[in-house]
Amino acid sequence: MAAAWPSWGQRIRDLPPSALGISVPGLSAQAAAGEKAFDANCASCHGRFGTGSDKGPPLMHDIYNPGHHADEAFLRAARNGVQQHHWRFGDMPPQPQVSDEQLVQIVRYVRELQQANGIRFKPHRM
Repeated sequence: MAAAWPSWGQRIRDLPPSALGISVPGLSAQAAAGEKAFDANCASCHGRFGTGSDKGPPLMHDIYNPGHHADEAFLRAARNGVQQHHWRFGDMPPQPQVSDEQLVQIVRYVRELQQANGIRFKPHRM
């Protein structure tokens, strides 16, 4: 009987953050809870550590800096869904299984990852 090989997606998920070009900081308690909620609810589309996938955009991208996408934008997208507007992944459906508390934790996790990877507030200019 042949050994089962892990899927490509599983192998990517098993890579250390440095192999994905991501620096993972020591997380606050709120962000650590957010990491668990992100992994359970967001990573299947937005990738491990928010690096993106073939289903959703990378949140570790400057377009998602707090000056362009405020925390409230993330909260509204998860609560209400959002039409695609920067990428061609299709619309994001609402995520009703994620509690308001988890959403706040997820945003804290994403912001701490962004900060550790040089993504900082830049005023949005039209």
